[in-house]
Amino acid sequence: MNKVSYILKRIVNMDYKSFFVAIDDMSKKSGKSKLFLFCDVIHCGIKFGSGYKDYKLYNFYDLNDEQRSTYVTRTNNNQIVRKLNNPEYYHVVDDKIEFNEYFNEYLHRDWLDLRKASFEEFEEFCNKHEDMMIKPIDETGGHGVEKLYVKDYPSLKDMHDEIMNKKAYLIEEVIRQHPQVSYLYPYSINTYRINTILTDDNVDVLYACIRIGNNGAVIDNHHAGGMSTPIDLETGKIMYPAIDLDNNIFPEHPMTHVSFEGYQLPCFPEALELVKEAAKKIPQLRYIGWDVAISENGPVLIEGNHIPGYDLMQLPGQNPSKMGLLPLYRKYVDGI
Repeated sequence: MNKVSYILKRIVNMDYKSFFVAIDDMSKKSGKSKLFLFCDVIHCGIKFGSGYKDYKLYNFYDLNDEQRSTYVTRTNNNQIVRKLNNPEYYHVVDDKIEFNEYFNEYLHRDWLDLRKASFEEFEEFCNKHEDMMIKPIDETGGHGVEKLYVKDYPSLKDMHDEIMNKKAYLIEEVIRQHPQVSYLYPYSINTYRINTILTDDNVDVLYACIRIGNNGAVIDNHHAGGMSTPIDLETGKIMYPAIDLDNNIFPEHPMTHVSFEGYQLPCFPEALELVKEAAKKIPQLRYIGWDVAISENGPVLIEGNHIPGYDLMQLPGQNPSKMGLLPLYRKYVDGI
């Protein structure tokens, strides 16, 4: 699909109610007229392949066209994915259970596929682990992920029936998080998101961020109220205040009051080595966003994404240069 037809398809399928809500919100924040913003969103969509969500997320209303042209947008990211990733292999990372099977050596935790496991195997798992994470295999963004405790159920049969009714067929041992990461926020596993590109002779890390939970949630995803902030690839330190989905900026965590900027994260070089090794196992997918947790014993792989997020290093509160990542991506991918 060429750029023009892709943009036309997005125009036809656009959620216009949300679009005009976004225009209204941006007008209040920027002081610019709704008519100007409407026209400017259309201009950026045609010229840079950005939708209104990109426009709002990056505060494009505060940038000139030279700056805007450096940003990776949804259109650019889709082009990169098409050029680098073979869709015949998407299932390896999209199917959570298949992912666990393929990358089992990097998980470092027990897990079961309840579609195949006997009740006796489930019982053995519960006797070994007092709590567990349950995950629907066909959901994304952390939807349906829960932490369950064996003690909360009258019997293991009741627990098993509830999990099966929820179709959360993947159960995993709970990761005991490294204390330096728990110190930021103890209620969720706060994961490193590391994007890699596999070249002919190397695995390069494009960028890394840490995602941090909030509001008592047990997952760190933005859609669950979490926040994120970039990690310096050389030092493993947090670079800036964190930011959430609504572009709220947090110099410190609102619950734990830990300051973000300059915070030293543990096991970062080991996490980079882990994703580089994992990337080599699947050369058919050259561009992957990896989620890595840091356990008490070191980094463990959580999942991989064949359409990696492109926004986490371009957010306005964490991007003092007001320049995007597209020039970096163009070193690896022609024609974007």
